[in-house]
Parts: sequence; C-alpha cells; structure tokens
Amino acid sequence: MIKEHNWKHSVNRPPTPDEDDAAEYFEKDEVTLREIINVKLVESGEKENLMELVRDRLVECGWKDEMRIACREHVKKKGRNDVTVDELIRVITPKGRASVPDSVKAELLNRIQNFIVSAAL
Repeated sequence: MIKEHNWKHSVNRPPTPDEDDAAEYFEKDEVTLREIINVKLVESGEKENLMELVRDRLVECGWKDEMRIACREHVKKKGRNDVTVDELIRVITPKGRASVPDSVKAELLNRIQNFIVSAAL
C-alpha cells in the first residue's frame, strides 16, 4: 500500500516533506541501504569473516572474560534459580555494548568501509 505524502509544494523547488513524513521517508532509505549492504556482505562471505574478526578481537582484549564475569556476578547476586536467560541478556547487553573497545569498533568500521568501496555500493 502506498502512503500519500502531505508534502508542501513550491513553484521554485520540489515538494518538501512535512517533518514527520521526512523522518519516515529517510528512515526507509537508510534501512534499504543497510539491507543492501547486509545482503552483499552475506553473499560474499564477508559477514562471516567480520563476525570472526570481532570474536577474535573481543577474546584478545579480554572483553569476553569481562562479560562472563559480569554474568556470573549477576547470577550470584540474584540467585541461580531467580535469573532467566532473557533477564541476563537484558542486563548485560548495555554493559557489553558500552565496553567494546574503540579499537575493535574502528577496525570493524574500516573493514566495512573498505568492503563497500571495493563492492562499489
């Protein structure tokens, strides 16, 4: 179903979307680009290579051990029978994301950028 946009018109310029419509319009474009990149990464096998790279780097820098310790501490604090996997994921995920070293993020971003350039996306 196609949504009709309530865009403001002008003689001198193309229609400008209302603020709400613009956000939705550009989000769709961004998601589409992200999907295209993801498909290309999967098709080429590069996504698996990047996943392996991240796993290796997180082990090398001790991040994985830190997360294991954080999980154990949370389970010990709450009691083994009172913690669900979903709760553990909900509690640990923000800490995990925030503690990924900048060097790992930068290396991953660099590899993705190089892939995009080489794939001519």
